[in-house]
Amino acid sequence: MSSAHATGSEPLFSRPSNPVGIVAIVMAAITGVLHLLAVMNAIQFSQTLAILFALNGLGFLGGIVVYLSRFWRRPLFLLAAAYGIVTILALFQFQGWSVDAFYVGGSLNPIAVVSKVVEAIFATCCLYLYAAEA
Repeated sequence: MSSAHATGSEPLFSRPSNPVGIVAIVMAAITGVLHLLAVMNAIQFSQTLAILFALNGLGFLGGIVVYLSRFWRRPLFLLAAAYGIVTILALFQFQGWSVDAFYVGGSLNPIAVVSKVVEAIFATCCLYLYAAEA
């Protein structure tokens, strides 16, 4: 028996008890990696935008670590949902408030489409998990 069990303290990391938590992790991982990959393209246009993509990607991946840790608390689901929603809105802030935000050079940008759909699913999962833990 490990000392964590002997002292009654919880382990540092554990799996989500709700399957929707797994979906949230997968969505956060997808958008985190997509944003990190987008850094390479963004750096050609704007160093600031590339930094924002990198920070956003690391934010999603770091959030997974915190979620799996014993430091996670129920109110953080609301913060995570807000983070996902703000990331969606940031696209429109930078690209314009229309469907044209999903286009680059007249072509549909699949990374933008996939990342925003994934972020919407992520935010929905977080709100569900917040409500489910009530």
